[in-house]
Amino acid sequence: MVQDLLQSSPGLLNFGIFFLLATVLLLVVLGFVTYGILAERKVMGFMQLRHGPNQVGGRWGLLQTVADVLKLLLKEDNIPKLADKPLFILAPVIAFAPAFMVLATIPFTDKFQFADIGVGLLYYIAISGLTTIGVVTGGWASNNKYALLGGMRAAAQMISYEIPLVMSVLGIILLSGSLNLNEIVHAQEHGWFILWQPIAFIVFLIAATAELNRTPFDLPEAESELVAGFHVEYSGFRWAFFMLAEYVYLFAMASLVTVLFFGGWLPLPFLGFIPGAVWFALKFSFVLFIFIWFRVTFPRLRADQLMEFGWKILLPVALANIFLTALVKELIDLF
Repeated sequence: MVQDLLQSSPGLLNFGIFFLLATVLLLVVLGFVTYGILAERKVMGFMQLRHGPNQVGGRWGLLQTVADVLKLLLKEDNIPKLADKPLFILAPVIAFAPAFMVLATIPFTDKFQFADIGVGLLYYIAISGLTTIGVVTGGWASNNKYALLGGMRAAAQMISYEIPLVMSVLGIILLSGSLNLNEIVHAQEHGWFILWQPIAFIVFLIAATAELNRTPFDLPEAESELVAGFHVEYSGFRWAFFMLAEYVYLFAMASLVTVLFFGGWLPLPFLGFIPGAVWFALKFSFVLFIFIWFRVTFPRLRADQLMEFGWKILLPVALANIFLTALVKELIDLF
């Protein structure tokens, strides 16, 4: 395990190993973002009976996203004359940094995890909420009414849907008796939590989609209403930082769903000879496909429908699931 390797090394060497491993993880995540975007575009093309990228990088367009990234890095970096320049520059960093920080507690296998802390789930939820500050800051610092509207929409949406998101995982905490993500995985040795918590899974998946600002909850970036939402004044690599944060969160959220509901790296019965990393990758890919499927299938909600759905439907359902889980657990303990 990563922390075992760090504990067995002296000071400077310890820091060097940690920095190297963190760099490797960052490169893996950047690779995922590059080809995750390509996979999303290809799947969307398949579902909409079109080809998707198929020019740059051969028949499958394998270098299309690489070309897009190079284009963004070479584009002129414009800062509006009346923008709040320090905050305008800082906002993309504030939005991206928490997206990478939450990966520290994700147990990808029983051997690979950066920080096995007792409240890993709480850490993830707390740190991920900081991205809202970067989004609102970017919208306000742009000195653009459309950007400000997008930033305010993002704040209202992310705060509103974070409540049912947290409520939905309380049933898992009750069943596993822990906030530690490793212990939550081990608690699923006799059955994945998607079987015991199907209501929580549905609520969590919907709330997670809203937290990621993905269709049908992409109101903060509604091009038909707000031009491009909170990052309308951003260009080049600063705009790329916002997009990078979104797709790194997609990586992190798909990993979290895999850990909470699909048993993480745990194998299916009679297939234990397949490595845990392969199991995690397969489950992760399935969850990622669901997020892409949502984007292709559903139309964008109106702002009032989005807020009503979160407060009047998801939250009561999540609360009811908590009471139902507690009741069932108490009955099991009695008998």
